[in-house]
Amino acid sequence: MAAGEFSLFSTKTQGCGFASRSKYLFGSVSMKIKLVPGDSAGTVTAFYMNSDTDNVRDELDFEFLGNRTGQPYTVQTNVYVHGKGDKEQRVNLWFDPSADFHTYTILWNHHHAVFSVDGIPIRVYKNNEARGIPFPKLQPMGVYSTLWEADDWATRGGLEKINWSKSPFYAYYKDFDIEGCAMPGPAYCANNPRNWWEGPAYQQLSPAQARQYRWVRMNHMIYDYCTDKSRNPVTPPECMAGI
Repeated sequence: MAAGEFSLFSTKTQGCGFASRSKYLFGSVSMKIKLVPGDSAGTVTAFYMNSDTDNVRDELDFEFLGNRTGQPYTVQTNVYVHGKGDKEQRVNLWFDPSADFHTYTILWNHHHAVFSVDGIPIRVYKNNEARGIPFPKLQPMGVYSTLWEADDWATRGGLEKINWSKSPFYAYYKDFDIEGCAMPGPAYCANNPRNWWEGPAYQQLSPAQARQYRWVRMNHMIYDYCTDKSRNPVTPPECMAGI
């Protein structure tokens, strides 16, 4: 392992994780991750922000769902606002994320939360408070990553179980970067419009980013809670908001 890299591992009796020392209110967090290689079915590698406030938590999730060797790696994103989640979307990654490091980023400001892979946006959750739709803006969130066993749901809805003969399972990390308002900190920071992540270039997707976003959703999205009529007979209001 090169200098500056570290790993998380999972076995039948152990999981692993890390957390940031501080919580942040708005900003950008990114990590380069090389995911579990080979037969990783039933494992979940998560990289996320969480307010750690129990029933009213806010959370922004990347969850990488392990696969059988040779099958696509799926990334699930989810958003919790004031304790309510169930906003899953799933995208099959267009590369092998276990072969090399790729950059996963969460940008969170007053306008939206954007999940990106190597700079390509795959999920946008807009601030539509003006329409009565809650948005995470009051609770600072810490940054976390975990590697754990979830073979009751992670791969093909739980049909593919973990092959424990392949353990321990390892995911590799480097180049963690966060720029945001650490809490507790100066009261003005989180509302400072001069923070770069609040600037005009970050208040909406650029035309090029919007094209990338549509490409991902047209070619690689495999599940969207917005269109799952069995779960949501009435389309959730945030799904009508666009990007």
